[in-house]
Amino acid sequence: MASAPPTPATPATSGRSLLWLVAIGFFMQTLDATIVNTALPAMAASLGESPLRMQSVVVAYSLTMAMLIPASGWIADRFGTRRVYLLAIALFALGSLLCAISQSLGTLVASRVVQGLGGALLMPVGRLAVLRAFPREQFLRAMSFIAIPGLIGPLMGPPLGGWLVEVASWHWIFLINLPVALAGGVMSMLFMPAGRVPPPGAFDLSGFVLLSGGMVAVSLSFGGVSELGLRHATVVLLMVFGLASLVAYWLHALRHPAPLFSPHLFRVPSLRVGLLGNLFARLGSSCMPFLVPLLMQVSMRYSPAQAGMMMLPMALAGMLAKPLVTRLILRAGYRRVLVANTLALGSLMASFALITPGQPVWALLLHLACFGMVNSMQFTAMNTITLKDMEGPAASSGNSLLSMVQMLAMGLGVAVAASVLAGFTGYFDPVGAEQTLSAFHATFVVMGLVTVASAWIFWQLEPDAPGGWGPAQAG
Repeated sequence: MASAPPTPATPATSGRSLLWLVAIGFFMQTLDATIVNTALPAMAASLGESPLRMQSVVVAYSLTMAMLIPASGWIADRFGTRRVYLLAIALFALGSLLCAISQSLGTLVASRVVQGLGGALLMPVGRLAVLRAFPREQFLRAMSFIAIPGLIGPLMGPPLGGWLVEVASWHWIFLINLPVALAGGVMSMLFMPAGRVPPPGAFDLSGFVLLSGGMVAVSLSFGGVSELGLRHATVVLLMVFGLASLVAYWLHALRHPAPLFSPHLFRVPSLRVGLLGNLFARLGSSCMPFLVPLLMQVSMRYSPAQAGMMMLPMALAGMLAKPLVTRLILRAGYRRVLVANTLALGSLMASFALITPGQPVWALLLHLACFGMVNSMQFTAMNTITLKDMEGPAASSGNSLLSMVQMLAMGLGVAVAASVLAGFTGYFDPVGAEQTLSAFHATFVVMGLVTVASAWIFWQLEPDAPGGWGPAQAG
């Protein structure tokens, strides 16, 4: 007698499995964005590089993600969410393996680009699959479930990276991705819907080349002095080329029938201010997960594990602050909260110039916790003001644009901070432990002032009445 066919999964079971699958991808992405920071000095020693010139390992990942995010939606529609999600996991795993076996800084950076290609597709494609699988009234709850690993990843990343460096080697911060990626691949074949829709319109390849080329050129110009050793003329050329490409994209988008991002999006004041504020505020604050572990290990002689554990209060305080910002915005309005919080954030960053090796540990932990709380409130408020007035098809495009700006700002923030640090390291000559600490202190002040300056952007928001629209979820 023929055996009965397997019983298909119920919709509820299938939906829960899809959420866990997307959550795994989000966890891999956010963990890898932070686990590297505490391992940079160990990587530098292994590869024969200076620990103050390792920022390209971080920048390459963030910039690659920023480049590919605009194309992720079209790719998923064209080839199907299951195929693209499997490809994303495979690229992420391959990049992780290549990172682990890298023997030079150049090879490691190239491997991080491969890893970034996979990371750029994981969350946007996973979010798209959830959007299509769940009705509107269940979507917010589904996305809130997925957001939890996004909070756990940054919490685990720094201490896990420091611990692995000490008990094994820095190579294992990449090798631990392989079993997670294998589990994600199996779950994708079982639970990820095919998700292929009728063929979308032609991809705006010209716009993509102009936009991504501009972002890469501007980022390289910021990082060229500190790490690539480029001469000033080359740096200026890259900057001019990048800005010209970005302007050319804007002109191209004005006349293209279906651009990557329509210029009409910028007619929404909250989106316009939110995107610019995200870019410049994150330009300052996103360098802190790079600078702080480096400071602790290079100038304060903390071990990698100790430096990683010291980052825990920052992440924990950030998680605890998420509900607080909602109440503040409902009471005072977006404009007041963002202006005041941006000034507080920049001031807290500059105050890291007061850190000294003899400082009590409890004082440093309190300092890091205060920064983590204010920084978390900043991200949540910035993200929600950016998207709160977007409706219909424009909401998806605005969300992708916000994701791109966030990743671009992360990469640029690290590149700018590394350039400033390199400049001050050369200024405080001869270079020694005391001079390096002075260079870190000066860099914190400069990056804090960059963040303070971005408060003027949020001042351009229309004064909103207290008790208005509050943030639906953490950003």
